[in-house]
Amino acid sequence: MRTLPPKMVQVLALFAPLFSKRVFQHVQVLVAGAILAPGRRTVSSALRAMGLEQEKHFHRYHRVLSRARWSSLQVSRLLLRLLVDAFVSEGSPLVVGIDETLERRYGKKISARGIYRDPVRSTHETFVKSSGLRWVCAMLLVEVPWASRVWALPFLSALAPSERYAAQRGRRHKKITEWAWQMLLVLRRWYPHRQIVAVADRAYASLKLLENCRKLSNPITFITRLRLDAAL
Repeated sequence: MRTLPPKMVQVLALFAPLFSKRVFQHVQVLVAGAILAPGRRTVSSALRAMGLEQEKHFHRYHRVLSRARWSSLQVSRLLLRLLVDAFVSEGSPLVVGIDETLERRYGKKISARGIYRDPVRSTHETFVKSSGLRWVCAMLLVEVPWASRVWALPFLSALAPSERYAAQRGRRHKKITEWAWQMLLVLRRWYPHRQIVAVADRAYASLKLLENCRKLSNPITFITRLRLDAAL
């Protein structure tokens, strides 16, 4: 197996308290492999990048995501804290981008999937739909010193199942604006006194979402492009 650079080991060690000792050994390999792997960042490609393509007990690495007990919220909170410490100066507002991404997936066992507009394959002239899982993501928007543009660094995501998935289980379907509000509410609880600015495209131009952000004891500034019908 490839040996990890000391700096990477040092950073990953900060997440060790969030996992059991056995699970964390596999987490380190998966995270490092995901960084090094070209193309799709699957468990198999991560193992190949780490020189473990012949690992007999490869299923243990898959179980980190499917069976191991750990809190993704705690991981997200620690990750955001590290990003803020590295890129956001003291007293500056946290600028957060909200957007959704489509993970193309097929198969009868993937019950939460739906048919959505594919933003990568679609153009202004062509509307392309794809089957997959829709994730609503929160990203810290920062100016990276060695880059010429603002980077969006993801730290939290939520699966937004399709309407069909909710109907089959007798549940109320939640819109992406509702998922965005829940994520912003979590962010406000993590940073109760910090100024937060949320940025999103017009898909999140919901008067209810804007009103919820305004009603907080420490309001969140929400910047979006309002549609005319939404404004009315």
